[in-house]
Amino acid sequence: MYRISELASKVGLSRTALLYYEKLNLIQGQRLENGYRVYSDFDLQRIKLIQQLHQGGLTLKECQACLDDKLDGALIKSRLRQLDEEIKQKRQSRNLLAAIVGEGDETSWHQAAIKQAPDAHFDWLKTQGLDEKDALRLKWLSKNMTQHDQYMNDFMKVYEPLEYWGPGSEQDTLNALSMLPHSPTDVLEIGSGKGLATLVLAKSLAANITAIDNEQSALDSLSTLLANKGLASKVTTKCESMTALTCDKNAFDLIWSEGAAYIMGVESALTSWKNYLHDEGYLVFSDLVYTTTSPNKAAKAFWENEYPDMQTVETRRQQIVACGFDIVNDFALSRQAWNNYYLPLKARVEQLMPTMVGSKALQDIQKEIELCLNFHQEFGYQMFILKKKAK
Repeated sequence: MYRISELASKVGLSRTALLYYEKLNLIQGQRLENGYRVYSDFDLQRIKLIQQLHQGGLTLKECQACLDDKLDGALIKSRLRQLDEEIKQKRQSRNLLAAIVGEGDETSWHQAAIKQAPDAHFDWLKTQGLDEKDALRLKWLSKNMTQHDQYMNDFMKVYEPLEYWGPGSEQDTLNALSMLPHSPTDVLEIGSGKGLATLVLAKSLAANITAIDNEQSALDSLSTLLANKGLASKVTTKCESMTALTCDKNAFDLIWSEGAAYIMGVESALTSWKNYLHDEGYLVFSDLVYTTTSPNKAAKAFWENEYPDMQTVETRRQQIVACGFDIVNDFALSRQAWNNYYLPLKARVEQLMPTMVGSKALQDIQKEIELCLNFHQEFGYQMFILKKKAK
């Protein structure tokens, strides 16, 4: 026989808990003549069995039902399904926490966060010690905080010597320029890169051009290119983020941005950049869009991770109007624009493969090249020529 304090010690429960067990008739204590309550070895074993059932997810009353009557199989199966769901949720929670500290699938976590909460995720990246430039690069390129530096080193090693850092061609830029009703005098180019479009603008326009990019090495290449062409005096370069422009408001009659608006999100970019235009000024930008409403599953899965906000041309048109612009014209970039970018990039990747075995950046670039060459008919860049709506 065990006094209540002895029983409590053996089963790891408090005296109050045992009294509650007794109140539910789970155990049967006896009061001795001296007033002490005592319990039998059967009570001890019954409590241990109840504890096992309780750990399985049953309530105390359900434990009692299982002990005092025929086992309720439906109840047990219901609790089993509940536990399976809880285990699944706990595993997801663990995977998420492991990913955040670099001990799990960090890339998938970042991809999901970017898709579901892009602005909050971007702000969180900056609280982790990343400056805006690296936060943007992690968001759109590495998607991995623990391997970000190595990823970007490899990425820049691939791209540094290439002329084109995105699809484009001189003829497409000229086509867009020809659709403007008059020649601008003050131009802001956002996301100039190495400046192939900047060069066309400088040669074609009698205008003051401000070219902005957040990659100084690209601006250095642009400055060299302009100097060699005798056009340096027409272009001012500024290394800064498109999300924090230092230009004066209402200062430009034309904003130009080829393949860069996606970085901010097209709707956010249009809403923000509109403030830097004169009343009824013009904005020309290009963006990657679906050219079909039913893209191949492999292509759709790839772009849902790499560019979650990718839309059809018609959806982009609707968004543009909602952002306060009239559409003057739009057209698909030529196949030459894609070849200018992807064919040299493909050759560069093949050149580096023997010396960059295992590089995640190289693998990602190679995957994009293969996808774009195989399914190019299902998506492409669209050039939009817009006019700011009069107030």
